[in-house]
Amino acid sequence: MNRKELVETIKTKQSFLCVGLDTDLEKIPTYFQTRPNGVVEFNKQIIDATKDFCVSYKINTAFYEAMGARGWDAMEETCDYIPNTHLKIADAKRADIGNTSTYYAKAFFEKMNFDAITVAPYMGEDSIRPFLEYENKWTIVLGLTSNKGAYDFELQKLKNEKHVYEQVLETVSLWGNENNLMFVVGATQAEELANIRKIIPNNFLLVPGVGAQGGSLADVAKYGMNKDCGLLVNASRAIIFASNEMDFAEKAAEVAKSYQLEMKQLLTLL
Repeated sequence: MNRKELVETIKTKQSFLCVGLDTDLEKIPTYFQTRPNGVVEFNKQIIDATKDFCVSYKINTAFYEAMGARGWDAMEETCDYIPNTHLKIADAKRADIGNTSTYYAKAFFEKMNFDAITVAPYMGEDSIRPFLEYENKWTIVLGLTSNKGAYDFELQKLKNEKHVYEQVLETVSLWGNENNLMFVVGATQAEELANIRKIIPNNFLLVPGVGAQGGSLADVAKYGMNKDCGLLVNASRAIIFASNEMDFAEKAAEVAKSYQLEMKQLLTLL
């Protein structure tokens, strides 16, 4: 999915919601835990229930990798089930020396049908370049995250008085463009978004941390929205674990719809 298609989808659906499929086997209803393909069955029902209210799905690969080979199969089957009308993100946080990243890119962009992948920038351009070489694919670079560890490196200041994350944004933005580069900015860092928009005014931002982590959707929109919206706001646990009973899909739809309705109001600000 290219930028034009993503922007049109946001306008049409009046939503910039990304549903995170962080499918923890221990948290899904007991009925699915004992079924050989339970994770996929659960995911399919979540997708069916929420697809009208979101524009993207993000699969956190850790939850699938932990299950071994069957987890990879579940991830691939889930990815294939997501409609092609939705941006499909592999939240894998990959990046390594160039030849290794080349194979990471092949795995997620060729073997599996993902549109985007999250990557870590700290090994430099050669670790990210292989992902950027793919046409109509997105490389989503960690910028300013919402975890406590952000203070260990990202929010430290360099000799030039810039925060590390600011230097990352400035430098990485030169490696690609607004059509193939997004950045991760945590919702709990919402007030930093105004500063971030001075550095990367046009790039899309993937914003986790709304919902279970307590980030404010209104603040994210206030400080981070640009003329094309420029935001994909992710909610995972708040949606997919809205209920641990067999009404989980219905409850997930209710929460996703509530996000969409709030986003519809926020989009009127554009």
